[in-house]
Amino acid sequence: MSTSDTTAPPSIGLRNPGPGLVALDPVHTALLRGLDELLRGLATRLSAPEVVGPPLLTADGLDRLDYFRNFPHLGVGVGRVAADALDGLAGGRAQDGRPPLEPTGHFLPSATCYGLLLCLEGRDVGPEGLRLSATGRCFRNETHYDGLRRLWGFHMREVVYLGDKDGAVEHLDLGAEFIGDAAALLGVELTRAAADDPFYNRGGSRARLMRLDPVKHEFSAADGTAIASVNRHRNFFGERLGIRTGSGEPVHSSCVAFGVERWVHAMVLAHGTPERALDQLHDVLR
Repeated sequence: MSTSDTTAPPSIGLRNPGPGLVALDPVHTALLRGLDELLRGLATRLSAPEVVGPPLLTADGLDRLDYFRNFPHLGVGVGRVAADALDGLAGGRAQDGRPPLEPTGHFLPSATCYGLLLCLEGRDVGPEGLRLSATGRCFRNETHYDGLRRLWGFHMREVVYLGDKDGAVEHLDLGAEFIGDAAALLGVELTRAAADDPFYNRGGSRARLMRLDPVKHEFSAADGTAIASVNRHRNFFGERLGIRTGSGEPVHSSCVAFGVERWVHAMVLAHGTPERALDQLHDVLR
């Protein structure tokens, strides 16, 4: 259906297949698609072209970004069926429905920006810098799951900037302004606070630096669910990946991120039912 169509989609009961795995019915799906369309407005406002990032990330690439040092507990690895088990499985000899797997050296993305940044390795972004926007399917191994608030797999829209330090700061200011504008249009009240990222070692140097100089701020709905964030990377990715400005310096980067399912949750929370939330979204999109 068109996101501007006011006809209510049919109600269909869909069973969630397991913890952290949610199937969206037509109403929630219309909310998800419409909200992503609205949030893409930041990319339009900033002339950030839309791209599609890679579906898998190499373990080697993530290692160079200190991912396993900081977030080893969140990673979801990708395995393939072991070659020596294929004949047995084809003959119906699977054990407990769990075929033996061998590692592939790849992980599912836990944030959209990782794939975009890794694909820019070694690039010169020029004196004007570079902006990109994408919505990716992301995955995180969590200790618990909670409806649309905390999922194993979810959609994350990001608008990424790479360039000089001033441009990276301006990008976050413009992103924060857009988040406030979008929330006001949607009737969602947000609060802003410095983020407490889930570092594996909360006493480590990275976690301590984050507390001393917050590089991430989150925007949370009335029940405390963080639905958007602005993230300052300094020149970390520029140095690790050899991404440079027109003058040859490592780029500074920043990103504005939206957890799309969490925006759906915030809309239903604010308006009482998915149907009323969708009516509000249709009014905004018109």
